[in-house]
Amino acid sequence: MTYIFINDEFVDESEGKINYSDRGYNFGDGIYEYIRIYDGKVFTSKEHYERLFRSAKEIGLNLEGYSVEGLTEVTKTLAAKNNVVNGGVYIQVTRGVAPRNHPFPDASTKPVFSAFSKSYDRPYEELKNGVKAITVDDIRWLRCDIKSLNLLGNVLAKEKAAQNGAFEAIMHRDQTVTEGSSSNVYAVKDGKIYTHPANNLILNGITRRIIKKSAEALNIPFIEEAFTLDFLNDADEVIISSTSIEVMPVIQVNDNKIGDGKVGQITKQLQKSFDNYIESEA
Repeated sequence: MTYIFINDEFVDESEGKINYSDRGYNFGDGIYEYIRIYDGKVFTSKEHYERLFRSAKEIGLNLEGYSVEGLTEVTKTLAAKNNVVNGGVYIQVTRGVAPRNHPFPDASTKPVFSAFSKSYDRPYEELKNGVKAITVDDIRWLRCDIKSLNLLGNVLAKEKAAQNGAFEAIMHRDQTVTEGSSSNVYAVKDGKIYTHPANNLILNGITRRIIKKSAEALNIPFIEEAFTLDFLNDADEVIISSTSIEVMPVIQVNDNKIGDGKVGQITKQLQKSFDNYIESEA
């Protein structure tokens, strides 16, 4: 039996039903998070669920009655029920079930929580050898700091990467690099790490925050400053990061080799620091 969490209950996946009037289904009106599981333990769930509540506040979604601690317990229970030792738990919240109409439904409409888990190992080969990326126009809306269900722009970018044999699509607005289709982006130049500031144009990733702390501990300058595609292509190292891919080296962007085409030393330092963080936190 595989369990999912829906409407505050753990049920067999065959019993999970989505109402056709759910606003998440009709409008993408909701938010989500993804929590990593390492060795049977949840990783940085507090940070993820604090961000979930921030996203909810930004879109006027009332999550009264729920808490970071309570959702963390849901995550732990779901992972345990499905024997997930290494993998992740996806959880989303919609504004609820109501007749299809663009304005928000009345206050009596309750949000719908749902979650599922999956098992998978860390991407060891890619972390060791690096990956390829392409660049695409960033066509998304202007509130990318909200982790919303509206991911069509991200999906189209990721599909273009897949069609071109690339691991990720690095997005840009008028030649200014923002982030990847499902990751944050960093350019390392002259011993310094550059990344787009955490404003409305990017999601402030939880792994991004760990990388920032790691850089500070390693005395590596971490500069939150927008940079161009030319700067990216001329970087000594390029990194992308997310909950699922961790600290991922990029060794090629489009047809351009990054640095010497191998995983760089600063990337390796950050990877080692991330491994240590997993051991201390998970």
